Amino acid sequence: MHQEYNKLVRDRIPELIQKSGFQYNITTLSEIEYRQALRDKLIEEAQEVAQASPGELVRELADLLEVIAALMETYGIEDERILLERDHKRAEKGGFEHKIKLLWTECT
Repeated sequence: MHQEYNKLVRDRIPELIQKSGFQYNITTLSEIEYRQALRDKLIEEAQEVAQASPGELVRELADLLEVIAALMETYGIEDERILLERDHKRAEKGGFEHKIKLLWTECT
């Protein structure tokens, strides 16, 4: 049975597919294609986090962090820069500690 994927996968996936006795076809992405594929993968992994059971949450968050790390690497973004931006946003707008859900606004 032929299954289409057309998505970015981890580096060892082809090896694991081959060990399982399946045939496959891969291509290597250009840097521009890779960056877009990482952005697409970020959405995919974030959706998996959103749907994860409590027992799956750590595994799914680890996948999400792996994609974030790859995005940071390909764009040359240092950890410190992200942490500084997070701190800046927290100082400006707050965090999520108070569990506030905005229900509506109205222009007066």
